Amino acid sequence: MDPLATADPVADGDLVCSGKGCRDEAAWGLLWNNPKIHTPERRKVWLACDDHRAHLVTFLEARGFLKDVVPVADLDRFDPGQRP
Repeated sequence: MDPLATADPVADGDLVCSGKGCRDEAAWGLLWNNPKIHTPERRKVWLACDDHRAHLVTFLEARGFLKDVVPVADLDRFDPGQRP
């Protein structure tokens, strides 16, 4: 999955790493938002396997988008339409 895609990988139930070309199972949820287009409480989610976590975190941090990193198991507490 392309990390820039608009589909919500958690809502789709497809817990595959968001790293380009990666089809590994995700272990991490990277919660982010773009303050230029999202309200402050909005959270988008990228999924990451262990191998791609650092790369995707670095990408989001460089843009000031990263808000939190949580284990995939903790993502089920978020309503896809109402991310904190």
